Amino acid sequence: MKNLLILGAGSAGTMMANHLKTRLPKDWKITIVDQFEKHYYQPGFLFLPFGIYEEEDCFRSKGAYIPEGVNYIQKKIEVIEPEQHQVRLEEGDVLKYDLLIIATGSRIAPEEVEGMNGSEWQKSVFDFYTFEGARQLRDKLEKFEEGKLVVHITEMPIKCPVAPLEFAFLADWYFQERGIREKVDITYVTPLDGAFTKPTAAATLGHLLDEKGINTVPDFAIASVDNENKKIVSWDEIEVPFDLLVTVPTNMGDDVILRSGMGDDLNFVPTNKHTLQSQEYEDVFVIGDATNIPTSKAGSVAHFEAEVLTENILNYVNGRALEPAFDGHANCFVETGFNKAMLIDFNYDQEPVPGVFPFRGIGPMKLLKENKVNHWGKLAFRWIYWNRLMKGKTIPFISPQMSYAGKEVEQKKEELTTH
Repeated sequence: MKNLLILGAGSAGTMMANHLKTRLPKDWKITIVDQFEKHYYQPGFLFLPFGIYEEEDCFRSKGAYIPEGVNYIQKKIEVIEPEQHQVRLEEGDVLKYDLLIIATGSRIAPEEVEGMNGSEWQKSVFDFYTFEGARQLRDKLEKFEEGKLVVHITEMPIKCPVAPLEFAFLADWYFQERGIREKVDITYVTPLDGAFTKPTAAATLGHLLDEKGINTVPDFAIASVDNENKKIVSWDEIEVPFDLLVTVPTNMGDDVILRSGMGDDLNFVPTNKHTLQSQEYEDVFVIGDATNIPTSKAGSVAHFEAEVLTENILNYVNGRALEPAFDGHANCFVETGFNKAMLIDFNYDQEPVPGVFPFRGIGPMKLLKENKVNHWGKLAFRWIYWNRLMKGKTIPFISPQMSYAGKEVEQKKEELTTH
């Protein structure tokens, strides 16, 4: 038997196990390793602080989504030894592999900023990128009656780049519903020069911040969190005071990547952005948040990557050339409050633009425009996530490569898709 080893049973790893279980040749055995029992639906962390989702809406058992016939090991991964084609687990277990898929995700690292995880951590300084952070923030928001709310991004890249914007928009709605919006000053602090990484979307989302009376502080490179005086301070000595700081700390790859010497400065694995093969090791592939590829770290990206990577794994084991088929496709709903949302669809080369999705002339979803259909689409995604994506099933009419159909782009781009 030959051994395919998958590290990580989150979104990306689980999808790969389900995609490959029925498609690999019979002489291949699949093993997947993860130290944690719970599989978290991370988009739900945005809704938990506002009471839109309950705690039980945000997780399931990982084992429930590992397909029958796949060997599932729930242990900590100590180190990857790619030169020896093996992985060491806790308690000394060694797993040999013929092919390795790294799907170890990313984590928040508040310790990277002086004072961020200091005396006010989980008191007046919170994250919502972890289940525990989102849950404690919910309890804090319920008691928050007035003051300065600061929504802050430390640095890029982060999981789901639109999530901090969504938090600010939902906070505006939340405090209006409670009748105390005029008592709460909301400020959005970002290291970017605008609201988003792409110009057209940045302009649209920036305008929405203005409409909602949310202050924006761009180009903010944080140096420290002053816990005693409750303010964040930039390297060029700009100070932003807060009563409640909701921050997105530095996002980093899993520590096993550091221990294995396989990552960049943020522990993300150097990866070919089109084939998803490791840039250093031929028998190693990388997917999801663990990669260093220049696209969003989001569930939709992992979904599109999984479809491309499945074909390239089959190409590899059958001795065929890899297909440079992943185009950086990302598809993200952006909650804007009041039961409305936007939708953005883009890739490495095409920024988000207005239009309709997924069908030309029909939609029914609007790109870069608020509507209720988009909001219900985002809420419906939780069912799709558990019942289709995690089981290795595709979403009809949505391909892993971005389509230009329905988008307001140049005719030459439209023509590219027909050749």
